[in-house]
Amino acid sequence: MAEATRRQGKGQSDDRRTADQLFDRELDHLPPEARWREWMNRVEATIFAASEPVTREILTRIVGKGCSIDLLIDDIREELRGRPYDLIAVAGGWKHLTRPAYADAIRAAVGGSGKTADLTQSEVLVLMCIGYFQPITRAELSSFFGKEISRDFIGHLRGAGLIASGPRSPTPGAPYTYVTTKKFLLEFGLDTLRDLPDFEALEDAGLLSKDKLLAGDIVPDFASDQEDVGD
Repeated sequence: MAEATRRQGKGQSDDRRTADQLFDRELDHLPPEARWREWMNRVEATIFAASEPVTREILTRIVGKGCSIDLLIDDIREELRGRPYDLIAVAGGWKHLTRPAYADAIRAAVGGSGKTADLTQSEVLVLMCIGYFQPITRAELSSFFGKEISRDFIGHLRGAGLIASGPRSPTPGAPYTYVTTKKFLLEFGLDTLRDLPDFEALEDAGLLSKDKLLAGDIVPDFASDQEDVGD
C-alpha cells in the first residue's frame, strides 16, 4: 500500500514537471512586441483571477527569464489609466483594486463599507501603535495610552484577523506580544510595514484626530467605541 502511494505521488509529481516543461515562458517564436504583450496578458490574467495578492515569485513562473516584472506592471497600469480599477502593490504582491472614487457607487450597489473590518478611531489608533512598535504587549499598549486595554479589545482585533500573537516578551511572566498580519496590510492598502502612514495621513483620511491625541482627548473614546474595554 505504501509503495502504491509512493508511486502515485511520483506520478503526480512527474505530471506537474511535464506540464511545467511544456509551458512556454520564453516565447522566442514571437516578435518582441508580441512577446511583451503576451507576458502582460499573462500577468494581468493571473492577478485578476487570484483572490490574494500575487507575489513576484509567482509571476516569474509565467514569464521569460529576461522579462522585468516591474516594467510589465508599469505598462499594465498605464493601460488602466482612466479605468475604475488599478493594479496595486499590497501585502507583498499585486492585486486588482477599485479606485477610491468609486467606493460610494459600490456601496450603493452592494452595500457594506467596502472593507471587511469596520474600525473605530480607538481601534485604528491601537492598530497603528501595534504596527509601529510591534512586537508589543497588552501591558505596554495600556501604558502607552494611560488606560487599560482589555483582553476583549485585543480579542476583537484578533477576531477581525488584523493582529496575531507574536513572540513571548522577555519581561517577567513572558506575556504574549502582538503583531500585525497580512490582512492588516490589505485593509490599509500597504505593501509592507514601511508604508505605514504618519498621523497627518490618517488625519486627512478622517481616521484620527492628531489634536485630540496630543491633548489626551482620544483616551476616553475607548469606553464609548468599545464597550468591553477595561478588565
